[in-house]
Amino acid sequence: MKFLSTFYSVTSDNQVSVSAEQGNNFAKHVANDFNPIHDTESKRFCVPGDLLFAIALQRYGLRESMSFRFQELIKADTALSYPEIEAVSADFSVTCDRSKAVLGIEFNGKNSTDAKKIEQLIRNYVIFSGQNFPHILVPLMQEHQVMINPARPLVIYQSMSLNFDSLDFDDVTIELSDTELEVIGKRGNAQLHFDLKDGDRKIGTGLKKLVLSGLREYQQASIDSMCEQYDASKAARSS
Repeated sequence: MKFLSTFYSVTSDNQVSVSAEQGNNFAKHVANDFNPIHDTESKRFCVPGDLLFAIALQRYGLRESMSFRFQELIKADTALSYPEIEAVSADFSVTCDRSKAVLGIEFNGKNSTDAKKIEQLIRNYVIFSGQNFPHILVPLMQEHQVMINPARPLVIYQSMSLNFDSLDFDDVTIELSDTELEVIGKRGNAQLHFDLKDGDRKIGTGLKKLVLSGLREYQQASIDSMCEQYDASKAARSS
């Protein structure tokens, strides 16, 4: 899949690594995700979770049922091992150079290695995923009258899953269907439900889970300021 090839490197022993520049370019130019944690100069830089997901789809193909558990934040240039898997059903982990599990993957059901379908799914899902803030999370926080810390906003990508009724589609798209937020003290567990569609036909469902940390009482002025700062930094980083 040529469009992904510039966003990661493969070592001589078939390990994968992502530089800060590669991760930043994927976030900006594919996912439309301008989270500063993916900026090349960020001291807290981490590889976009959606890039790890995209590499997995490229390597293992599209399955009727797939789930991904993001277990660790990955620093730039970390050597990652995606194991060779030939089984129809599998539950395994991508590991880093310390042999520590960083991404849990489970899949089963029929599979497709159709590069066009896989690229469509990757492109549409990561764009949907990259729009979580502010488009989805701000209305959800307003509904529950809580907000993340504007001085140190922390939203952790916990997991996502996809379940297809059929892999027979021409052009898969992603459509948000429902949102939930469970507030437990200063922690929020958000669930973003979405439909997988081929035109007007629903062909499956998906779920993305996020953890919101440092919750406090909702303040519209602070939210407005945070959104303005996000838009300003997005415009600056787009140039």
